[in-house]
Amino acid sequence: MKKIIKDNFDIEQIAESGQCFRMSKRDDGKYEIIAADRYICVWEEGGYVYFDCLDKEFEEYWKHYFDLDTDYQKYMDAVDEKDEYLSDAVRLGNGIRILNQELWEMIVSFLISQQNNITRIRRCISNISEKYGEEKIASDGTKYYAFPKAEALCCLPEDALMECNLGYRSKYVVRCAKAVANGCFLPDELYDMSYEEAKEKLLELYGVGKKVADCICLFALHKIDAFPIDTHIRQVLEEHYSEGFPFERYKGFAGVIQQYIFYYELHKNKV
Repeated sequence: MKKIIKDNFDIEQIAESGQCFRMSKRDDGKYEIIAADRYICVWEEGGYVYFDCLDKEFEEYWKHYFDLDTDYQKYMDAVDEKDEYLSDAVRLGNGIRILNQELWEMIVSFLISQQNNITRIRRCISNISEKYGEEKIASDGTKYYAFPKAEALCCLPEDALMECNLGYRSKYVVRCAKAVANGCFLPDELYDMSYEEAKEKLLELYGVGKKVADCICLFALHKIDAFPIDTHIRQVLEEHYSEGFPFERYKGFAGVIQQYIFYYELHKNKV
C-alpha cells in the first residue's frame, strides 16, 4: 500500500476528464483502474491518496502513470488572472493530471472515440478487452482483462468489432492493428519525435484525423503542447477567445490547459 499527500490530485476529476476510459468508481467510492495489462485500486481519505499496490510497482509504474513527479501548481500559476473563464476552469479542475498511458491502447481508444460519447467509449473498450484481451487476476482476487494487443486484432475481418459496438470504427481499429502487427507502423518510434513529427506520423494511420492524433500525442506520448480541439473546445474558443487563444503564453503545456477547459465544460453546471 502506498500513501501520498493529496496535492493537486483528484482521482474523480482525472477519471472524468475524458483522457482515460478504464477507470470506474465502486460503490465504496474507490476507483478501479485498468491500464494496459495492470490493475490498481485508488482512493482518497483524510487528505491522502491511497494506491493499493506494492511500493515497487508504485515506483516503477503508477508514479509515472499518474505523472506524480510533475508540479501542476506551476501550470495553474501561469494562467492569466485577468482571464476569468480560464481561472474558473483551473479552480474547478485543479486535481487533474495528464496520464502517461500505453500508446497502442490510446491509439485504439481515440479511434473509437470519434463521434462517440464517454459512456459508449468505455463500453466499447470493455467489450473488446473481454473478448480479445488476456484474462488476469489482481492481487486482491479481482478478475479483469488486459487491453488486447495488436496481434490479437490484426487478423480479424474488418467488421468483426461491430459486435463489440464499434460500428464503422471497427475497420479503423483492425487496419491499424494490421499496420502495427506487420511492422508497417512502429509506435515506439513516436516517443523520440517532436510533437509535430509524431502528429504527422500518426496521421498516416487509417482513421486518424488531427483531433485523434492530438489526443494520442497528449495522453500517451505526453507531448503536453498538443491541444486537441473537439466540439466543446471549438465552442469555447469561439465564445471566449474570438480574437485568438493565447497559445504563446501557454507554449510547452497548452495540453494541460486544454484539459482544464474540457473538464470545466463537462462539469461546470454540476457544481
